[in-house]
Amino acid sequence: MTKSSKESLRIIPLGGLGEVGRNMMLLEWKGEILILDMGFRLPEEDMPGVDYIIPNVEYLRDKKDKILGVVFTHGHYDHIGAVPYLMPKLWTPNLVFFASPLTRGIILKRQEDFPEQPKLKIKEVYDKSRIKIGPFSIEFVKMNHNIPDNFGLFIETPIGNIFHTSDFKFDKNPVNDTPTDFNRLREISKRKILLLMSDSTDAEEEGHSLSESEISKNLEEIIKNAKGRVIAATFASLINRIQQIISISEKYGRKVAIEGYSMRTNVEIAKHLGYIRADPKTFILTKQIENLPDQKITILCTGAQGEAEAVLMRVATKEHPIIKLKKGDTVIFSSSVIPGNERTVQIMKDEILRQGAEVFHYKMMDIHAGGHAKKEELKKMIKIMRPRFFMPIHGQYSMLVEHAKIAKSLGMKEERIIVAENGDIVNLSKKKVFIERKIVPSNYVMVDGLGIGDVGEVVLRDRKMLAKDGIFVVIAVVDRQTGKVKGSPDIISRGFVYLRESKELLREVRKKVIGIVQSATGSGRAVNWAYVKNEIKEKIGQFLFSKTQRRPMVLPVVIEV
Repeated sequence: MTKSSKESLRIIPLGGLGEVGRNMMLLEWKGEILILDMGFRLPEEDMPGVDYIIPNVEYLRDKKDKILGVVFTHGHYDHIGAVPYLMPKLWTPNLVFFASPLTRGIILKRQEDFPEQPKLKIKEVYDKSRIKIGPFSIEFVKMNHNIPDNFGLFIETPIGNIFHTSDFKFDKNPVNDTPTDFNRLREISKRKILLLMSDSTDAEEEGHSLSESEISKNLEEIIKNAKGRVIAATFASLINRIQQIISISEKYGRKVAIEGYSMRTNVEIAKHLGYIRADPKTFILTKQIENLPDQKITILCTGAQGEAEAVLMRVATKEHPIIKLKKGDTVIFSSSVIPGNERTVQIMKDEILRQGAEVFHYKMMDIHAGGHAKKEELKKMIKIMRPRFFMPIHGQYSMLVEHAKIAKSLGMKEERIIVAENGDIVNLSKKKVFIERKIVPSNYVMVDGLGIGDVGEVVLRDRKMLAKDGIFVVIAVVDRQTGKVKGSPDIISRGFVYLRESKELLREVRKKVIGIVQSATGSGRAVNWAYVKNEIKEKIGQFLFSKTQRRPMVLPVVIEV
């Protein structure tokens, strides 16, 4: 390491840059490492069977003892969701976490699902809390988002001050929260910001984000005019939105049933910590809805993204044991659709409408506000902070580039703006910032059931192949001495062709298998059975493609007798 790199801070994003979600970042000074967030993201449509994608922590494998601590900005799963999956690799008895009361509550509740893991040491922090970890001093700065207790981070480092915005928006009239404290942000900027790292999720969106008070007005209009039951679906982590729906329901004399495991869990944590306030008599069990008039019922549930196992999808497909849709019901989708889920959500909406319910979603009226700053707010943040260097974070690559353009439009020089991606090592000193040539591993690590990282590209490719063209198993019993196939080869086909309707094709395949085996074993010498299997796989694969233009996965099974 050169002297200049010894006197520089290394910033290493392991997730969240070049994608939405999976946020995790390292700050490294002379070998000591501070971790910011540990999030996951949901799988893409072409990842069958995968539950979550988490950051790759290979870089930290032999540096566990150098980790100073983990700081969480807020309690959304794209910032905390990977904790139980990364602990087996990163935990040490001295590892300390810092989180707000709500974030701490959500993490610890989730850890109960992993009883074999060690107890986590999570220290509570609040707005204006200050902590010192190794060479870093951190001050927590309250920022508006769509979950309470969201903190920007003012980080003092040996080379200068960094401001990390977390996910944020500027809201003058938030619900159940205090407005953005611009005076505090200006006071922080007076301390001279060397580097601003700012949320880019909505950098491609013009204007200013909607205020939660606007959403509240529109939700009230819908609930006030609803003739029957109100079924409101949103993210389980949108605590502010959940509070809005509960408060409006109380105002119009409705009882509220909370349905969905994650929704119930988060509501209980938020009630216990005072983030959700309501008369205890407002809440009822789902089974009690049958005893009340329809116009006195609100059901709050998960599933606005069309997730197969979530409550709203089970209601739409008539699989829910208690909630059955009927004419007069009002269904509210109070969240935007995550890219990639549009088709599933559309199918679900159609199913709900077929059953006579009325549907309201964010494209019809403003009943959802994102939690992220749009262009005007991002400009304002840069103007307030006046950083020497700028690094867009949190977002797809196009969002990071757009955010960099915003900084440039405000007069920042190109060499002072750094657009990094996952795995890049950003080298920051007092005078310059650059990306090192070396990169660290940052590829997807997939969680599937209890397996972490055991589903890789090869397994995914096989799953896609099976999903696309199916599987074709050929079982041949071969006489070891003569090398001839005994009887007729058995064939099992799944997702390729229906056997009863493809008898002619199967007859040709059997004939071909007998021929392949005999030509491969006919010399009378010792037989290479691996070669025989490969010949069956290749030649039958080619034959099936020539007949059907499909490429099923061909699995040859040769049994010697």
